[in-house]
Amino acid sequence: MSEATAPAHGATRVGSPAQAGRASESRPRRSLLRPVLIAALLVVLLLAPFYVEEFWLRTGFAVFGAIVGAIGLNLLTGTTGQLSLAHAFFLAVGAISYVFVSGESGGIGVAQLSGLGLPPLIGMIVGVLLAGLAGLIFSPIAARLRGIYLGVASLGLVFIGQHVLNTWTSVTGGFNGRSAPNFSLFGFTFANDNPLLFIAGVPFREAERLWYLGLVLALASYVFARNLLRSRPGRALQTLRDSEVAASVMGVNVQRYKGRVFLVSSMYAGLSGVLYALSIGSVAPESFGLEVSIQYLAMIVLGGLGSVGGAALGALFVSALPLVFQRYADALPLVSSPGQGGINAGEAARFLYGAAIVLIIMFEPGGLAGLAARFRRRGRDPGARRPRSPVTSADASTDDSTTSVPSDRPAQGSTT
Repeated sequence: MSEATAPAHGATRVGSPAQAGRASESRPRRSLLRPVLIAALLVVLLLAPFYVEEFWLRTGFAVFGAIVGAIGLNLLTGTTGQLSLAHAFFLAVGAISYVFVSGESGGIGVAQLSGLGLPPLIGMIVGVLLAGLAGLIFSPIAARLRGIYLGVASLGLVFIGQHVLNTWTSVTGGFNGRSAPNFSLFGFTFANDNPLLFIAGVPFREAERLWYLGLVLALASYVFARNLLRSRPGRALQTLRDSEVAASVMGVNVQRYKGRVFLVSSMYAGLSGVLYALSIGSVAPESFGLEVSIQYLAMIVLGGLGSVGGAALGALFVSALPLVFQRYADALPLVSSPGQGGINAGEAARFLYGAAIVLIIMFEPGGLAGLAARFRRRGRDPGARRPRSPVTSADASTDDSTTSVPSDRPAQGSTT
Protein backbone atom coordinates (compact mmCIF):
# COMPACT_ATOMS: atom_id res chain seq x y z
CA MET A 1 0.00 0.00 0.00
CA SER A 2 1.19 3.55 -0.68
CA GLU A 3 2.01 6.18 1.93
CA ALA A 4 -1.32 7.90 1.19
CA THR A 5 -3.12 5.14 3.01
CA ALA A 6 -6.59 6.05 4.28
CA PRO A 7 -6.84 6.71 8.02
CA ALA A 8 -8.56 4.40 10.48
CA HIS A 9 -12.08 3.22 9.75
CA GLY A 10 -14.81 5.71 10.73
CA ALA A 11 -12.93 8.88 9.73
CA THR A 12 -14.25 10.64 6.69
CA ARG A 13 -12.12 13.74 6.42
CA VAL A 14 -9.16 15.05 8.38
CA GLY A 15 -8.76 18.81 8.42
CA SER A 16 -5.67 20.97 8.64
CA PRO A 17 -3.82 21.38 11.98
CA ALA A 18 -5.22 24.88 12.32
CA GLN A 19 -8.80 23.65 11.90
CA ALA A 20 -8.19 20.83 14.36
CA GLY A 21 -6.84 23.33 16.88
CA ARG A 22 -9.85 25.59 16.54
CA ALA A 23 -12.21 22.62 16.96
CA SER A 24 -10.39 21.45 20.09
CA GLU A 25 -10.58 24.96 21.55
CA SER A 26 -14.32 25.39 20.85
CA ARG A 27 -15.27 21.95 22.17
CA PRO A 28 -14.44 22.59 25.86
CA ARG A 29 -15.86 26.08 25.51
CA ARG A 30 -19.21 24.63 24.43
CA SER A 31 -19.07 21.96 27.11
CA LEU A 32 -18.63 24.62 29.80
CA LEU A 33 -21.38 26.90 28.49
CA ARG A 34 -24.33 24.78 29.64
CA PRO A 35 -23.18 24.35 33.30
CA VAL A 36 -22.36 28.05 33.50
CA LEU A 37 -25.82 29.02 32.24
CA ILE A 38 -27.51 26.60 34.65
CA ALA A 39 -25.45 27.94 37.57
CA ALA A 40 -26.29 31.52 36.61
CA LEU A 41 -30.00 30.68 36.42
CA LEU A 42 -29.91 29.07 39.85
CA VAL A 43 -28.18 32.11 41.32
CA VAL A 44 -30.84 34.39 39.84
CA LEU A 45 -33.64 32.21 41.22
CA LEU A 46 -32.05 32.08 44.67
CA LEU A 47 -31.54 35.85 44.83
CA ALA A 48 -34.90 36.83 43.32
CA PRO A 49 -36.76 37.26 46.67
CA PHE A 50 -34.26 39.95 47.66
CA TYR A 51 -35.04 42.17 44.67
CA VAL A 52 -38.47 41.49 43.16
CA GLU A 53 -41.86 42.44 44.55
CA GLU A 54 -44.51 40.16 45.99
CA PHE A 55 -46.55 39.82 42.80
CA TRP A 56 -43.68 38.21 40.92
CA LEU A 57 -42.86 35.92 43.82
CA ARG A 58 -46.43 34.65 44.00
CA THR A 59 -46.52 34.28 40.23
CA GLY A 60 -43.27 32.33 40.40
CA PHE A 61 -44.68 30.00 43.04
CA ALA A 62 -47.71 29.33 40.84
CA VAL A 63 -45.34 28.62 37.95
CA PHE A 64 -43.33 26.17 40.07
CA GLY A 65 -46.51 24.26 40.87
CA ALA A 66 -47.49 24.18 37.21
CA ILE A 67 -44.00 22.94 36.27
CA VAL A 68 -44.39 19.95 38.59
CA GLY A 69 -47.75 19.04 37.05
CA ALA A 70 -46.54 19.58 33.49
CA ILE A 71 -43.50 17.34 34.00
CA GLY A 72 -45.79 14.60 35.31
CA LEU A 73 -48.13 14.83 32.32
CA ASN A 74 -45.17 14.96 29.95
CA LEU A 75 -43.89 11.66 31.33
CA LEU A 76 -47.26 10.11 30.56
CA THR A 77 -48.21 11.75 27.27
CA GLY A 78 -44.96 13.08 25.82
CA THR A 79 -42.66 10.20 26.74
CA THR A 80 -44.99 7.20 26.76
CA GLY A 81 -47.58 8.43 24.26
CA GLN A 82 -50.66 7.91 26.48
CA LEU A 83 -53.25 10.64 26.00
CA SER A 84 -54.77 11.63 29.34
CA LEU A 85 -57.41 14.27 30.05
CA ALA A 86 -57.69 13.35 33.73
CA HIS A 87 -54.81 15.47 35.01
CA ALA A 88 -57.22 17.92 36.65
CA PHE A 89 -58.77 15.07 38.62
CA PHE A 90 -55.43 14.02 40.11
CA LEU A 91 -54.63 17.64 40.96
CA ALA A 92 -57.95 17.81 42.79
CA VAL A 93 -57.17 14.64 44.74
CA GLY A 94 -53.86 16.09 45.93
CA ALA A 95 -55.28 19.50 46.83
CA ILE A 96 -58.42 18.24 48.59
CA SER A 97 -56.45 15.59 50.48
CA TYR A 98 -54.05 18.25 51.75
CA VAL A 99 -56.74 20.60 53.02
CA PHE A 100 -58.65 17.73 54.66
CA VAL A 101 -55.68 16.04 56.34
CA SER A 102 -54.08 19.27 57.57
CA GLY A 103 -57.23 21.37 58.01
CA GLU A 104 -59.30 21.74 61.14
CA SER A 105 -62.94 20.86 61.64
CA GLY A 106 -65.37 23.74 61.69
CA GLY A 107 -67.91 25.65 59.66
CA ILE A 108 -67.64 27.81 56.56
CA GLY A 109 -70.88 29.28 55.33
CA VAL A 110 -73.56 26.62 55.57
CA ALA A 111 -71.15 23.68 55.38
CA GLN A 112 -69.81 21.87 58.41
CA LEU A 113 -66.28 20.87 57.54
CA SER A 114 -64.26 18.04 58.98
CA GLY A 115 -60.49 17.87 59.14
CA LEU A 116 -57.80 15.78 60.76
CA GLY A 117 -55.57 18.66 61.85
CA LEU A 118 -52.34 16.79 61.11
CA PRO A 119 -49.05 18.59 60.27
CA PRO A 120 -49.01 20.08 56.76
CA LEU A 121 -46.02 17.97 55.73
CA ILE A 122 -48.08 14.84 56.40
CA GLY A 123 -50.96 16.40 54.47
CA MET A 124 -48.67 16.98 51.49
CA ILE A 125 -47.35 13.42 51.59
CA VAL A 126 -50.86 11.97 51.93
CA GLY A 127 -52.07 14.12 49.02
CA VAL A 128 -49.28 12.84 46.77
CA LEU A 129 -49.83 9.23 47.81
CA LEU A 130 -53.62 9.35 47.39
CA ALA A 131 -53.26 10.90 43.95
CA GLY A 132 -50.83 8.11 43.06
CA LEU A 133 -53.28 5.55 44.43
CA ALA A 134 -56.05 6.99 42.27
CA GLY A 135 -53.77 6.71 39.25
CA LEU A 136 -52.87 3.15 40.21
CA ILE A 137 -56.54 2.20 40.43
CA PHE A 138 -57.12 3.65 36.96
CA SER A 139 -53.93 2.13 35.52
CA PRO A 140 -55.50 -1.25 34.51
CA ILE A 141 -57.85 0.67 32.24
CA ALA A 142 -55.01 2.83 30.96
CA ALA A 143 -52.90 -0.26 30.26
CA ARG A 144 -55.54 -1.70 27.93
CA LEU A 145 -56.43 1.48 26.04
CA ARG A 146 -54.49 3.93 23.93
CA GLY A 147 -54.99 6.99 21.78
CA ILE A 148 -58.37 8.68 21.70
CA TYR A 149 -59.99 5.79 23.59
CA LEU A 150 -57.75 6.39 26.60
CA GLY A 151 -58.42 10.11 26.35
CA VAL A 152 -62.19 9.61 26.46
CA ALA A 153 -61.93 7.10 29.32
CA SER A 154 -59.76 9.47 31.35
CA LEU A 155 -62.18 12.30 30.60
CA GLY A 156 -64.78 10.43 32.62
CA LEU A 157 -62.62 10.82 35.73
CA VAL A 158 -62.93 14.60 35.53
CA PHE A 159 -66.74 14.55 35.43
CA ILE A 160 -67.00 11.89 38.14
CA GLY A 161 -64.56 13.83 40.30
CA GLN A 162 -66.50 17.07 39.86
CA HIS A 163 -69.74 15.40 40.98
CA VAL A 164 -68.19 13.64 43.98
CA LEU A 165 -66.28 16.70 45.19
CA ASN A 166 -69.28 19.02 44.86
CA THR A 167 -71.50 16.68 46.88
CA TRP A 168 -68.93 15.69 49.53
CA THR A 169 -69.31 19.01 51.31
CA SER A 170 -67.96 17.89 54.69
CA VAL A 171 -64.54 17.36 53.07
CA THR A 172 -64.42 19.79 50.17
CA GLY A 173 -66.78 22.53 51.32
CA GLY A 174 -68.91 22.03 48.21
CA PHE A 175 -69.28 25.00 45.90
CA ASN A 176 -67.91 27.33 48.59
CA GLY A 177 -64.66 25.39 48.89
CA ARG A 178 -62.45 25.54 51.95
CA SER A 179 -59.29 27.38 52.95
CA ALA A 180 -55.90 25.73 52.73
CA PRO A 181 -53.83 25.62 55.93
CA ASN A 182 -50.44 27.32 55.90
CA PHE A 183 -47.56 25.00 55.19
CA SER A 184 -45.04 24.35 57.95
CA LEU A 185 -41.92 22.24 58.10
CA PHE A 186 -40.43 21.10 61.42
CA GLY A 187 -42.01 24.03 63.25
CA PHE A 188 -41.10 26.64 60.63
CA THR A 189 -44.25 28.20 59.20
CA PHE A 190 -44.44 29.47 55.62
CA ALA A 191 -46.58 32.46 56.60
CA ASN A 192 -46.18 36.20 57.10
CA ASP A 193 -45.05 35.76 60.68
CA ASN A 194 -44.45 33.06 63.30
CA PRO A 195 -41.54 33.54 63.25
CA LEU A 196 -40.66 36.99 61.98
CA LEU A 197 -37.74 36.60 59.62
CA PHE A 198 -35.34 39.20 58.19
CA ILE A 199 -32.41 38.30 55.93
CA ALA A 200 -30.01 41.07 54.86
CA GLY A 201 -32.63 43.59 55.96
CA VAL A 202 -35.30 42.07 53.70
CA PRO A 203 -38.45 40.80 55.45
CA PHE A 204 -39.16 37.21 54.47
CA ARG A 205 -42.92 36.82 54.57
CA GLU A 206 -45.18 34.20 53.03
CA ALA A 207 -44.37 35.01 49.39
CA GLU A 208 -40.61 34.81 49.91
CA ARG A 209 -40.81 31.57 51.90
CA LEU A 210 -43.18 29.89 49.45
CA TRP A 211 -40.86 30.89 46.60
CA TYR A 212 -38.06 28.76 48.01
CA LEU A 213 -40.43 25.89 48.79
CA GLY A 214 -41.71 25.85 45.21
CA LEU A 215 -38.19 26.19 43.80
CA VAL A 216 -36.91 23.18 45.75
CA LEU A 217 -39.87 20.98 44.82
CA ALA A 218 -39.75 21.98 41.15
CA LEU A 219 -36.00 21.28 40.95
CA ALA A 220 -36.44 17.93 42.68
CA SER A 221 -39.23 16.99 40.26
CA TYR A 222 -37.10 18.04 37.29
CA VAL A 223 -34.03 16.09 38.40
CA PHE A 224 -36.06 12.96 39.19
CA ALA A 225 -37.75 13.04 35.77
CA ARG A 226 -34.43 13.55 33.93
CA ASN A 227 -32.81 10.67 35.79
CA LEU A 228 -35.85 8.48 35.17
CA LEU A 229 -35.71 9.05 31.42
CA ARG A 230 -31.99 8.23 31.35
CA SER A 231 -32.51 4.96 33.20
CA ARG A 232 -33.57 1.60 31.83
CA PRO A 233 -37.28 2.14 32.69
CA GLY A 234 -37.13 5.50 30.94
CA ARG A 235 -35.78 3.96 27.75
CA ALA A 236 -38.52 1.34 27.97
CA LEU A 237 -41.15 4.10 28.21
CA GLN A 238 -39.77 5.81 25.12
CA THR A 239 -39.86 2.49 23.27
CA LEU A 240 -43.54 2.17 24.20
CA ARG A 241 -44.22 5.53 22.59
CA ASP A 242 -42.57 4.50 19.34
CA SER A 243 -44.07 1.01 19.06
CA GLU A 244 -45.75 -1.20 21.62
CA VAL A 245 -45.15 -4.25 19.43
CA ALA A 246 -41.43 -3.53 19.21
CA ALA A 247 -41.30 -2.90 22.96
CA SER A 248 -42.95 -6.24 23.74
CA VAL A 249 -40.60 -8.03 21.36
CA MET A 250 -37.66 -6.47 23.22
CA GLY A 251 -38.97 -7.87 26.51
CA VAL A 252 -40.80 -4.81 27.87
CA ASN A 253 -43.93 -5.64 29.86
CA VAL A 254 -46.21 -3.15 28.15
CA GLN A 255 -49.13 -3.20 30.57
CA ARG A 256 -46.91 -3.04 33.65
CA TYR A 257 -44.94 -0.06 32.38
CA LYS A 258 -48.12 1.74 31.35
CA GLY A 259 -49.49 1.28 34.84
CA ARG A 260 -46.29 2.46 36.48
CA VAL A 261 -45.98 5.63 34.45
CA PHE A 262 -49.63 6.45 35.22
CA LEU A 263 -48.79 6.07 38.91
CA VAL A 264 -45.78 8.39 38.67
CA SER A 265 -47.67 10.97 36.62
CA SER A 266 -50.55 10.97 39.11
CA MET A 267 -48.16 11.54 42.01
CA TYR A 268 -46.66 14.51 40.18
CA ALA A 269 -50.18 15.86 39.68
CA GLY A 270 -50.98 15.36 43.37
CA LEU A 271 -47.94 17.41 44.40
CA SER A 272 -48.91 20.08 41.90
CA GLY A 273 -52.40 20.17 43.42
CA VAL A 274 -50.94 20.76 46.89
CA LEU A 275 -48.84 23.64 45.57
CA TYR A 276 -51.91 25.04 43.84
CA ALA A 277 -53.81 25.01 47.14
CA LEU A 278 -50.95 26.85 48.85
CA SER A 279 -50.74 29.36 46.01
CA ILE A 280 -54.44 30.26 45.96
CA GLY A 281 -55.01 29.87 49.69
CA SER A 282 -58.24 27.93 49.19
CA VAL A 283 -59.59 25.18 46.97
CA ALA A 284 -62.99 24.56 45.42
CA PRO A 285 -64.13 21.68 43.21
CA GLU A 286 -64.90 24.12 40.39
CA SER A 287 -61.19 24.91 40.14
CA PHE A 288 -60.42 21.46 38.72
CA GLY A 289 -62.54 21.24 35.59
CA LEU A 290 -61.73 20.02 32.11
CA GLU A 291 -60.19 23.39 31.24
CA VAL A 292 -57.32 22.67 33.64
CA SER A 293 -56.52 19.41 31.85
CA ILE A 294 -56.53 21.22 28.52
CA GLN A 295 -54.16 23.85 29.90
CA TYR A 296 -51.68 21.19 30.96
CA LEU A 297 -51.86 19.58 27.53
CA ALA A 298 -51.14 23.02 26.07
CA MET A 299 -48.08 23.31 28.33
CA ILE A 300 -46.44 20.11 27.13
CA VAL A 301 -47.32 20.71 23.46
CA LEU A 302 -45.87 24.21 23.55
CA GLY A 303 -42.79 23.10 25.46
CA GLY A 304 -42.17 19.98 23.41
CA LEU A 305 -43.50 16.47 23.87
CA GLY A 306 -40.99 14.20 25.56
CA SER A 307 -38.78 17.04 26.85
CA VAL A 308 -38.59 17.70 30.60
CA GLY A 309 -37.12 21.15 30.10
CA GLY A 310 -39.71 21.86 27.44
CA ALA A 311 -42.50 21.00 29.88
CA ALA A 312 -41.06 23.56 32.31
CA LEU A 313 -40.94 26.24 29.61
CA GLY A 314 -44.50 25.48 28.51
CA ALA A 315 -45.71 25.68 32.11
CA LEU A 316 -44.02 29.05 32.51
CA PHE A 317 -45.70 30.40 29.39
CA VAL A 318 -49.23 29.10 30.04
CA SER A 319 -49.46 29.65 33.80
CA ALA A 320 -47.76 33.05 34.03
CA LEU A 321 -49.39 34.68 31.00
CA PRO A 322 -52.90 35.22 32.49
CA LEU A 323 -51.43 36.66 35.69
CA VAL A 324 -49.18 39.05 33.78
CA PHE A 325 -52.06 40.13 31.53
CA GLN A 326 -54.20 40.75 34.58
CA ARG A 327 -51.45 42.81 36.17
CA TYR A 328 -50.95 45.02 33.10
CA ALA A 329 -54.52 44.98 31.77
CA ASP A 330 -54.67 48.79 31.73
CA ALA A 331 -51.54 49.11 29.61
CA LEU A 332 -52.22 46.33 27.10
CA PRO A 333 -54.40 46.94 24.04
CA LEU A 334 -57.74 45.07 23.83
CA VAL A 335 -57.23 43.71 27.38
CA SER A 336 -59.39 45.06 30.19
CA SER A 337 -59.90 44.48 33.87
CA PRO A 338 -62.84 42.29 34.98
CA GLY A 339 -66.22 44.00 34.61
CA GLN A 340 -64.99 46.73 32.23
CA GLY A 341 -65.88 45.10 28.91
CA GLY A 342 -63.50 43.98 26.24
CA ILE A 343 -61.32 40.89 26.58
CA ASN A 344 -60.35 39.96 30.11
CA ALA A 345 -56.87 38.76 30.99
CA GLY A 346 -57.71 35.05 31.10
CA GLU A 347 -59.37 35.05 27.68
CA ALA A 348 -56.55 37.07 26.12
CA ALA A 349 -53.99 34.63 27.49
CA ARG A 350 -55.94 31.66 26.10
CA PHE A 351 -56.13 33.31 22.68
CA LEU A 352 -52.40 33.93 22.72
CA TYR A 353 -51.20 30.49 23.72
CA GLY A 354 -53.87 28.93 21.47
CA ALA A 355 -52.34 30.76 18.53
CA ALA A 356 -48.90 29.73 19.76
CA ILE A 357 -49.96 26.07 19.73
CA VAL A 358 -51.11 26.35 16.12
CA LEU A 359 -47.81 27.96 15.09
CA ILE A 360 -45.78 25.38 17.01
CA ILE A 361 -47.60 22.47 15.37
CA MET A 362 -47.21 23.99 11.91
CA PHE A 363 -43.61 25.18 12.02
CA GLU A 364 -41.83 23.55 15.01
CA PRO A 365 -43.48 20.31 16.19
CA GLY A 366 -40.67 19.90 18.73
CA GLY A 367 -42.00 22.90 20.66
CA LEU A 368 -39.83 25.39 22.52
CA ALA A 369 -37.36 22.61 23.33
CA GLY A 370 -37.02 21.79 19.63
CA LEU A 371 -36.51 25.47 18.83
CA ALA A 372 -33.74 25.69 21.43
CA ALA A 373 -32.11 22.52 20.04
CA ARG A 374 -32.15 24.04 16.56
CA PHE A 375 -30.30 27.13 17.77
CA ARG A 376 -27.76 24.94 19.58
CA ARG A 377 -27.07 23.00 16.39
CA ARG A 378 -26.57 26.21 14.44
CA GLY A 379 -24.19 27.48 17.12
CA ARG A 380 -22.11 24.31 16.94
CA ASP A 381 -21.89 24.32 13.14
CA PRO A 382 -22.59 27.82 11.83
CA GLY A 383 -21.54 26.79 8.32
CA ALA A 384 -23.69 23.69 8.18
CA ARG A 385 -26.05 25.20 5.62
CA ARG A 386 -23.26 26.88 3.66
CA PRO A 387 -22.57 25.07 0.37
CA ARG A 388 -19.09 23.68 0.03
CA SER A 389 -16.95 24.70 -2.89
CA PRO A 390 -16.28 21.83 -5.29
CA VAL A 391 -12.87 20.24 -5.03
CA THR A 392 -11.24 19.35 -8.33
CA SER A 393 -8.93 16.45 -8.85
CA ALA A 394 -6.03 18.83 -9.21
CA ASP A 395 -6.81 20.43 -5.85
CA ALA A 396 -7.13 17.05 -4.23
CA SER A 397 -3.78 15.94 -5.57
CA THR A 398 -1.97 19.08 -4.42
CA ASP A 399 -3.66 19.38 -1.00
CA ASP A 400 -1.48 17.52 1.49
CA SER A 401 -3.41 18.65 4.55
CA THR A 402 -6.62 16.74 3.85
CA THR A 403 -7.29 13.21 2.79
CA SER A 404 -10.75 12.03 1.77
CA VAL A 405 -11.74 8.47 2.52
CA PRO A 406 -14.91 6.53 1.88
CA SER A 407 -17.31 6.43 4.83
CA ASP A 408 -18.37 2.86 4.06
CA ARG A 409 -16.32 0.02 5.43
CA PRO A 410 -14.19 -1.73 2.71
CA ALA A 411 -15.30 -5.19 1.67
CA GLN A 412 -13.76 -8.11 3.50
CA GLY A 413 -10.37 -8.91 2.05
CA SER A 414 -9.95 -5.55 0.34
CA THR A 415 -6.59 -3.84 0.57
CA THR A 416 -7.89 -0.34 -0.24
